[in-house]
Amino acid sequence: MKSLLKNLKGDRLIWSIAALLAIFSFLPVYSAASNLAYVSGNGNTFGFFIKHLVHLFLGFSIMYGIHKIPYRYFRGLSMVMLPVVVVLLVVTMLQGTTIDGANASRWIQIPIVNMSFQTSTLAMVVLMVYVARYMSKINDKKITFKESILPLWMPVFLILILILPANFSTAAIMFVMVMMLVFLGGYPLRYLAVIIGAGMLSLTIFILVAKAFPDAMPNRVDTWMSRIESFANEEVTEEDYQIEKAKIAIASGGIRGVGPGKSLQKNFLPQSSSDFIYAIIVEEYGLIGGLVLMVSYLWLLFRIVIVAQKSETIFGKLLVLGVGLPIVFQALINMAVAVQLFPVTGQTLPLISSGGTSIWMTCLSVGIILSVSVKREEIKEQENAEENPLEILSETI
Repeated sequence: MKSLLKNLKGDRLIWSIAALLAIFSFLPVYSAASNLAYVSGNGNTFGFFIKHLVHLFLGFSIMYGIHKIPYRYFRGLSMVMLPVVVVLLVVTMLQGTTIDGANASRWIQIPIVNMSFQTSTLAMVVLMVYVARYMSKINDKKITFKESILPLWMPVFLILILILPANFSTAAIMFVMVMMLVFLGGYPLRYLAVIIGAGMLSLTIFILVAKAFPDAMPNRVDTWMSRIESFANEEVTEEDYQIEKAKIAIASGGIRGVGPGKSLQKNFLPQSSSDFIYAIIVEEYGLIGGLVLMVSYLWLLFRIVIVAQKSETIFGKLLVLGVGLPIVFQALINMAVAVQLFPVTGQTLPLISSGGTSIWMTCLSVGIILSVSVKREEIKEQENAEENPLEILSETI
């Protein structure tokens, strides 16, 4: 155990937060597994517990392996992975299915291991690393809009276009995160205004085309519009069944909650172990548990900012913010949806919700952040060695 902890480099608080979130996740996931077991028809709740354990084990293995890679290598890897991601997104669209009349082209089926993989989550990480690389590359140069269109905005809009038809919420979050990252990277505000305008225009054209040719994307635009309209009007319709049950779960939790595993709404709330797991957490652990979980993500955000601030390079700073901010942003959106502060998006709670893709990509992002913090530790150790060479020599002897 000591040798394992000795090999864990980087920010120890980030390691601790990630581990605590993962350990805590077993309680609500296992509790909500009763609903999954009922839906699947096998009645085996322990199987879902083991599945979640395997997902977390693989996720932390990814985190451990990635944090050992010097973060400078992610520059080149983003260039290599970007076309791979585009191909995966195209394949995902082509092999997508229609469920209950709705387009569900979000997952790619991997027949060898009989599993599905949500390619948009990988695209998010790769795109943010790529944008961080580009912004660090032009940091000391005068930025012109024309020169940035092809290397920066063409890949961004290509990936967003491939994701948008089946997953509007992920595409919207990705767009916001890219805008935030290029802003932090010093991209001129007047150019950002042009990009935001172009994005809004593209979305409008997409909606008009989808309305004109409804058979191309069955029910997707109608689903988006109904969710936004029902949220704005504060009305509960059949499509808002999830929100209604989530609010009942939160109201039932009170201050201290009903206790671990004693949730009643998990038997009625769809996606109780993923998209709406926060409602189950508040029901079982109360307002106190919900606030502690929120503070944990805000604590993670604080450590991400600290790691970025201490990085020695512009690429390191932007890389940490690029892959770290979406984790916290996604968590806050998941919580906001559960308490009806935001329309239903289908975003999971990072490191808490069940689902292999979400866990693995979150761990991949955390591993990249840790890789940057490892480099800072190495520089600090080198500086200490130069200041106290005799002390280091005596310790070695």
